Amino acid sequence: MVDNRNLLTGKRKYLLALILLLFISSICVAFSMGGDSDFDIAKREVLLRSVGHELLLQAGDSTSRVLPVKKVTKNEYQISFENELTFQSAPLVNTISRLLANDPFATDYIVSVMKCGTSDVAYGYEIAGNKRDDQIPCRGRKQPKACYIIDIKFKPADKNMAKGGVVLGSLPILAFIGFAFFRSFRPKEGLPGVQDKGIFILGAILFDAANRKLTSNGKQTDLTGTETRVLLIFARSPNITIERNRLQKEIWEAEGVIVGRSLDMFISKLRKKLEIDPHVKITNVRGKGYKLEVGAQ
Repeated sequence: MVDNRNLLTGKRKYLLALILLLFISSICVAFSMGGDSDFDIAKREVLLRSVGHELLLQAGDSTSRVLPVKKVTKNEYQISFENELTFQSAPLVNTISRLLANDPFATDYIVSVMKCGTSDVAYGYEIAGNKRDDQIPCRGRKQPKACYIIDIKFKPADKNMAKGGVVLGSLPILAFIGFAFFRSFRPKEGLPGVQDKGIFILGAILFDAANRKLTSNGKQTDLTGTETRVLLIFARSPNITIERNRLQKEIWEAEGVIVGRSLDMFISKLRKKLEIDPHVKITNVRGKGYKLEVGAQ
């Protein structure tokens, strides 16, 4: 026979946990709707400088400077450079999207790459928070070397308040559903060592880490689990030297065995599979490690 007192105590525990979950969720949403603070603005400017830095590296320029980010209006910024540069549209879109993902208020924005001293737009696109309204033209073209200014206009935060209200109003329902399924839900096992299931654009190659595939011009190339883990490390830091010890540690240490020649073997296999785009190469940096060069000549 069921002890009603124990049953009641159990229900009270579940109710208390649900109330606590709702309270924490409400606080998180309230803080996220607080608008841009000085800290958020400073963080955004740092991210924008990082965009300029990575674009210079992708262009093969590791010496010239990214000029101070110019704040045109409250929601518009411009990135300019000391010297002329060239860029490919695909890495530009990928770099800006990846870095601005760290800005919680950068859900909707328009990017315009303009030639210095003119209002001519060499390349531009729009990113919408729901992704269905994204407007991104052909990503495969390489722009000629010139003086460029990257203008980014963000959607004002106050226009997102209605969305925040909808999120806040739906929290009780979401929390209840989440709590009801929490104990019975069992996440699917993913590829060991691959927490980031994103899609990376490497030149003309689309790298799908979750499905272990490379796609270029409609042609697909399958990757093994280890090849995927190795390429994922490079894809997160294109045109940056990755130390050999770091690669060995992150890929093989969890298995308890580190074999130096294994890394060379997988690098060799990846090089062959990346040959579908001659502008994407894994190069050996003598005495240091390897580098994934995107836009290599």
